[in-house]
Amino acid sequence: MVVKFTDFKKLTLEDRDIFQEYLKDYEFNTYEYSFLTLYVWRKMFNVTFCITDDALIIKKFTDKTGSYFMQPIGYKNNLKDLVLKLDDIKKNEEKSENLFRDIEMPFLYKLLDIFPKKICFCEDKNNFDYICRSKDLILLSGGNFHRKKNKYNQFVNNYKYHVKELDNNSVVEDCIYISQKWFEERGNNDSMLKYELDGIKEALPNFDLLGIKGVAVYIDNKISGFTAGEKLNSKMGVIHFEKADTLYNGIYEFMNKTFVEKYFSDVEYVNMQEDLGIKGLRKAKKAYN
Repeated sequence: MVVKFTDFKKLTLEDRDIFQEYLKDYEFNTYEYSFLTLYVWRKMFNVTFCITDDALIIKKFTDKTGSYFMQPIGYKNNLKDLVLKLDDIKKNEEKSENLFRDIEMPFLYKLLDIFPKKICFCEDKNNFDYICRSKDLILLSGGNFHRKKNKYNQFVNNYKYHVKELDNNSVVEDCIYISQKWFEERGNNDSMLKYELDGIKEALPNFDLLGIKGVAVYIDNKISGFTAGEKLNSKMGVIHFEKADTLYNGIYEFMNKTFVEKYFSDVEYVNMQEDLGIKGLRKAKKAYN
């Protein structure tokens, strides 16, 4: 079977069942392969896919990177032939620097074993995922979490708040409202944040279908922030969105602890995504150890 780029289909919500079948065991440590992740960012990365040789092939494209593949999912013992086929597609139809991006180390080791001395690779530190122990995020105990615990306590002691689950249209609308407000205050000139806002607007109304869990925080009966994520497998959950009004000191620490305690207390790890090389974001995520 010859696969061409024209055979690749744009990702839509209706494709979730296909991806769930291939990703049902979700053996990745990164959050990149989650259907929810791919759906939220499908427009920014021009996500398309096809099924070939019983494997799910995901292709992305940006002006900066050109087109590239994520690591194939569901292949059996045909990885060498599959890689050569994808390489031919790239050579014949589109130019870019990389055949694969977003890959994890076990897949890289397989490539190095199959194609010794032919693989050139580099780490992408700006896209390293921050993976924390769920119990650390819940307990915030010890010196490493002293500042986070203080922030949490300041919020609890200083504000009249209540928490709602993200499980109905009214709360969804409130979360979209605070996301829009957050974007208007910080991100009007940032195309990535605009894609994220669009993804929030499309994903949250489908919370049930997409398996999204979330908490919304109200202060004086006014929406002030929310956290939303999903459980990737029995060992790991991922936080997809955290938006809040920073007028309220400690609100992010409160939301993070509350969300993880409610939804991820039964998993060992929580993936808090990457920092994209943004200094402020890197500092904030490193603070969770």
